[in-house]
Amino acid sequence: MLDVRPVVECGSRPAKAVPGETFQVSATVFREGHDDVGANVVLRGPAGRAGPWTPMRELAPGTDRWGAEVTPDAEGRWTYAVEAWGDPVGTWRRHAKIKIPAGIDTELTLEEGALLHERAAAQVPKRDGRTAVLEAVDALRDTGRTGAARLAAALAPEVTAVLDRYPLREMITSSRPLTLQVERRRALFGSWYELFPRSEGAVVPEIGPPVSGTLRTAAERLDAVAAMGFDVVYLPPVHPIGEAYRKGPDNALSASAEDVGSPWAIGSAEGGHDALHPDLGTMEDFDHFVERAGELRMEVALDFALQCSPDHPWVKEHPEWFAKRADGTIAYAENPPKKYQDIYPVSFDNDPSAYAGLVRETLRVLRFWMAHGVRIFRVDNPHTKPVAFWEKVLADINRTDPDVVFLAEAFTRPAMMHTLAKIGFQQSYTYFTWRNTKHELTEYLTELSGEAAAYMRPNFFVNTPDILHAYLQEGGRPAFEVRAVLAATLSPSWGMYAGFELCENTALRPGSEEYLSSEKYQLRPRDWTAADREGRSITPLITALNRLRRHRPALQQLRDLRFHPTDNENVLAYSKHCVEPYADTVLIVVNLDPHHTHEATVSLDMSQFEASGLSAAQMSGAESFPVRDELTGETYHWGRDNYVRLEPGGDSPAPAHILTLRPSSPTGGSPTHDRQ
Repeated sequence: MLDVRPVVECGSRPAKAVPGETFQVSATVFREGHDDVGANVVLRGPAGRAGPWTPMRELAPGTDRWGAEVTPDAEGRWTYAVEAWGDPVGTWRRHAKIKIPAGIDTELTLEEGALLHERAAAQVPKRDGRTAVLEAVDALRDTGRTGAARLAAALAPEVTAVLDRYPLREMITSSRPLTLQVERRRALFGSWYELFPRSEGAVVPEIGPPVSGTLRTAAERLDAVAAMGFDVVYLPPVHPIGEAYRKGPDNALSASAEDVGSPWAIGSAEGGHDALHPDLGTMEDFDHFVERAGELRMEVALDFALQCSPDHPWVKEHPEWFAKRADGTIAYAENPPKKYQDIYPVSFDNDPSAYAGLVRETLRVLRFWMAHGVRIFRVDNPHTKPVAFWEKVLADINRTDPDVVFLAEAFTRPAMMHTLAKIGFQQSYTYFTWRNTKHELTEYLTELSGEAAAYMRPNFFVNTPDILHAYLQEGGRPAFEVRAVLAATLSPSWGMYAGFELCENTALRPGSEEYLSSEKYQLRPRDWTAADREGRSITPLITALNRLRRHRPALQQLRDLRFHPTDNENVLAYSKHCVEPYADTVLIVVNLDPHHTHEATVSLDMSQFEASGLSAAQMSGAESFPVRDELTGETYHWGRDNYVRLEPGGDSPAPAHILTLRPSSPTGGSPTHDRQ
């Protein structure tokens, strides 16, 4: 037996799953000679008890690659291993099917079969079919029957079924146990909504200083966010903002006394990472915000940015935490050509004592906010800090609070993104924003849903305060609809920054991904009611997508994604399927071109629907099967090849079909709600 998968860093890191998530364990299984082999997976829970015995099957004839689907059902540290073994009963069956019809060693062959079935029956529980196996033993030795009849009794379906559950195994070899970290469901599945609390309820008069919104006024927006079906409310930094080198509107180098500055320039005379900006209110107001979100079945995610303004208390208290330039000044943050003079990044290279001190302070700050109800952190730029630092911090937090989820905001090189996921970040930002064509999406999602899914969980944000992609700038409302459908159906976790539902798409300048009048540097109150009334909002589509995600378990998974061929490069088709908590299949077809109507033939790979409850005739393409479009409520009849016509900006809620299979013989089950 070789090459057991999934395996992360040669087994030194755990693979990941959540309760109810099904994934495949596979291995290469073979032996010397020509005898049959078998294999199974041993899945052990946190208490060390083995779960149900899971038989493996050869994934493709002649490849020696075997696999089985397993599903952990509880949080904690699990293990999985593969056992491979000789299959004497299988070998006998194969030989007997040749020898008995040919009259070769008939009695000897039948007696050998009887002895094997006797041995097998000894390990079958009486209540689970032992009698059927013993009856086969008697039949094999019944000389009053023909050889063919005696063999047929041993090959009867009821006997085969029992021995499939309780095979006679010889020369068992086992792989070493591999670790599986099963985390809470929010680590895999959720819909995120980012808002700046200072903009909610803010007043920006034409003359006079602006008035910041507060956490209390922001809490009034939570009902609308919950009504759209979001699970997580993500807040940018809520700490005091520095005065030194404060940025003005649109990242201007000079700021007036009325400018509010960037929340990522953390720290002032009012405090640092464990303080709340006084304009937002008090810690009592923060606690109220968290409590109100919880009442609406939402969680609060807080930004954790390990950086400072020049006014942060750390700058005076711990100068060894910062790097200095040749002229003696502290180095500010840069991402050329961008400059952030109002932000000092911390440095782990300047002083050996900095590492231990930053670990202690980071843990203290995180636990401070955890004590105020925050169980999710979006970590800003983790790729600019040492991997070993995050490994130590995450291990310490998850050792005592395994329910805390960390999202890595790391738009960086693939190796670093993957490494951060392997060392413990539960979720990861991705390159989804920059993947817009059929080829780009197919290639990237095949990667994410393949072997990488064992450790890396994507969160598809359709926009951020930093990223307004050209696709959205140029595509108008249909572009926003397309990206929302893709993010919400391709990934179990997706997110949007406030204003996306209003299709805000004005860039700072041509060729820039920055927003004009960016909310990072100024208050931006929005008239949500007027937008809904005037029909400028795509809130109904977003609400429908989140409702569908909560009720269709196939959309709560990542590893079940499969693409289907279309004859138009502007039309993307894919399906998602799961078996737990019940069989569920969703088929999505999207027009990727926000400017033009497109027609296509979608050719379904019917092998992907084997467990969907379709009849044999439907699977073969001889008969059609009904599908329901969850966006329009219409029912169509589909088969192997299907014509579609998708119009951007038309009467339908989106330039897409989201189809659920409605087989003629339902497999049972009922819609599921989000299980955390």
